[in-house]
Amino acid sequence: MKEASRVKYYFAKYFFLALGLLQWFIGSIIFMRSGHLPKSQFAVLIFFTLGLVFVSLFLIIASKIKRVAVSKKKVAVINSHKTQEYEWPEIKSISFLPFFNMYRMKIRGRKGKIYFLPTQESEVIYGIFSSGQLTKN
Repeated sequence: MKEASRVKYYFAKYFFLALGLLQWFIGSIIFMRSGHLPKSQFAVLIFFTLGLVFVSLFLIIASKIKRVAVSKKKVAVINSHKTQEYEWPEIKSISFLPFFNMYRMKIRGRKGKIYFLPTQESEVIYGIFSSGQLTKN
């Protein structure tokens, strides 16, 4: 089974959290150095707001990004404590999101979508999905 590297997975999952915490850190540095100036207060407000937006995006997106291993017969969704395996007929749809270099997968009988990374930069799963979407009825 082919699976994306753990580095790529953790980078994609925690990118917005790290960016949000960085914004808060920069805002707190500006506040400590010159928090009494009106321009500094405005900059601090902007950095804290951006940090809040990025942390909110992390909370929304992080639970949907999963580690997925793909073979010609099965798809395995890997969680920290268990692995769920699905046969290809159980997959309702799968599509490639080229801007984010991710796949979006919908499983029959399960709410929500799963987002996962390909094994290499621009590799498409076994040449099956070039662009667009595969839908099984």
